Amino acid sequence: MNTLDNKITVPAPVQGTPEATGQLDDLLALMARLRVDCPWDKKQSNHSLIPYAIEEAYELGEAVQSDDDEDIKGELGDVLLQIVFHCQMYAEQGRFDMSDVITTLQEKLIRRHPHVFEAETLTDDAAVKVRWDEIKAEEQQAREARGKPKRRLDNTKAGSALMQAQDVQKQASKLGFDWEGIAGAVDKLDEEIAELKSELTDKSKEAVKYDISKANIREVEKELGDCMFALVNVARKLNLDAETATLTCVHKFKSRFGYIETQLAEAGKRLEDSDITEMDALWEAAKQHERSS
Repeated sequence: MNTLDNKITVPAPVQGTPEATGQLDDLLALMARLRVDCPWDKKQSNHSLIPYAIEEAYELGEAVQSDDDEDIKGELGDVLLQIVFHCQMYAEQGRFDMSDVITTLQEKLIRRHPHVFEAETLTDDAAVKVRWDEIKAEEQQAREARGKPKRRLDNTKAGSALMQAQDVQKQASKLGFDWEGIAGAVDKLDEEIAELKSELTDKSKEAVKYDISKANIREVEKELGDCMFALVNVARKLNLDAETATLTCVHKFKSRFGYIETQLAEAGKRLEDSDITEMDALWEAAKQHERSS
């Protein structure tokens, strides 16, 4: 193990071909080796891993729902990988290591369960919840003392981007930052879509032509995000859940694409053997099949 001056431990890479031992230290050494010798792992950053952490959390949820032990073990391992990966990189930066993370968690669990580890007596779940919230408030006061003031939108729930977007809009609405009706939200959506189209347009052409090769991809990303945020706002004004609506669309898309695949298979063809014209015709047939079902 390599220890920095501030007592942060950077795991030493495992040598040779490692074995699966089930030990945390060996896992940390394996991760350290990957950061040295794997081109993909070497180029990652804490920010680049964010989408993977979110994806793995969702996949764990699906595995638990399936109740398949092998799937659950695999997905729990993938979530653990994200933790180990982040800790390795933060240790390399000299900020903290796995031991610090574990210690912080232990302290939090002990602090938030005085009814278990101290003399407090809480008789039911409701009392535990009240005490839990009191302790979290005390922790927030400690954060503020460290120069981390609490802002009004800090209570936004963690979750997917759609879930966070809808919740932050809801919180802002409670503070009076909102349109009275849906018209303003729809107009804002139109405005954002127009701005996205403008970023995608090749302005050197007289006719409107979308050309991503001429676009500033970072500006396109910002405008696309604005469009999605505005669309979520429309969903909120309609009292619809943007996440549920999107998942419904995903399910519908998978179902229709499955129909295409089945019809091609019955004709003795693979998806790779088809083209967009044939698949689009089958897509329309899938929509008709839905209506008649």
